Amino acid sequence: MSSGTPRSIRFDQRVSDRLAAYVAGHPGWSGSSAANRFVDEALRMEDHPGVIFREGPTGRRAVLIGGPDVREVIRAVRSARRSEPGLDAEQIIALVTATTGVSASLVDTAIRYWAAYPDEIDIWIDEVEVFEEQQLRAWERRQDLLAR
Repeated sequence: MSSGTPRSIRFDQRVSDRLAAYVAGHPGWSGSSAANRFVDEALRMEDHPGVIFREGPTGRRAVLIGGPDVREVIRAVRSARRSEPGLDAEQIIALVTATTGVSASLVDTAIRYWAAYPDEIDIWIDEVEVFEEQQLRAWERRQDLLAR
């Protein structure tokens, strides 16, 4: 993480203790880097109600409350746009809602979050697509090897 503007912050003792415990359980993190991450995420959640952050097998990511990752919704929106290029914005959202079960308001939340952080979400999407392609190729090789 790059160094930023130095800032002195006083935490309540309980918050300071929890931050220290978090850092102790996450090698490579400092109190400053953890505090920076959590402040950034809190500000993003304030700007984008309905978005939270969660750890998972692919790392920490933006997730819709009660729904999937933001990147999954954006992939669905792109897929809908490719398959139905003549639809307007409302119709695309309705199509994504119908095919994913994610409410229109959460689809809109994901789109708004993506609009604010497109590079971040696009990188996550690219990483997932590369992983999926690798898994498909490995499966195909296995099928070729075991074919009669």
